[in-house]
Amino acid sequence: MRVHQLTLAAVAVAASLSLTACQNGADGAAQSTPSASSTASAPSTASPSGGGSDQGGGKPPQGTGSGGKGTAGAGTGSDASGKVGKCRTDELAITAAERTIGGDTDGTVAVTLKNSGARDCTISGYAGIDLKTDSGSLSAQRTGQQADTAVLKKGESTYFGISYPLNTSGGSGVRVTGLVVTPPDETRSVTLAWPGAGTLPVTEGGGAPVKVGPVGSAGQGG
Repeated sequence: MRVHQLTLAAVAVAASLSLTACQNGADGAAQSTPSASSTASAPSTASPSGGGSDQGGGKPPQGTGSGGKGTAGAGTGSDASGKVGKCRTDELAITAAERTIGGDTDGTVAVTLKNSGARDCTISGYAGIDLKTDSGSLSAQRTGQQADTAVLKKGESTYFGISYPLNTSGGSGVRVTGLVVTPPDETRSVTLAWPGAGTLPVTEGGGAPVKVGPVGSAGQGG
């Protein structure tokens, strides 16, 4: 009886050893599978540092951003070069003519400013006007009208008017001997013959009886 029990025990031990060996073999096979998977994943790990950066996600090649700079640069050429400078005295042919209409209480002289230069130029504001008289220089007052800016192309003209009181007093009055015109924003002047009435009435008190309009207000001129 004892011998039979030992035999059964030996059979149980052998079965146990056989089962253990099978399990170890299965574990070994299971352990080899992850190592194969790791080897296959190696290319995907290298992919971002290789060809993957060329297909998105990486920085653009050098020079890609230059298109924006080129577009901005293309628009800058027409800025400063498109500016039109102010009209200078030596670019203007300045003349004056009598334009008084019969029945007016005041006389009118129209001054013409013609662009005789080689470029277009801008002009705006009031010219300086001084009358030379036998009693000294007389500066004209501004009328206060709004002054517009005009672009004078080569050969084009603009005008402004000078109004002055007519001497109806019967006296000798103040004799006018010349007209001095200084274009707007300029310091150089042009002296012309006075085309208006020969004398102005003598006025008492301060103030200038002569008035000038802004460039572009033709008055009786043109």
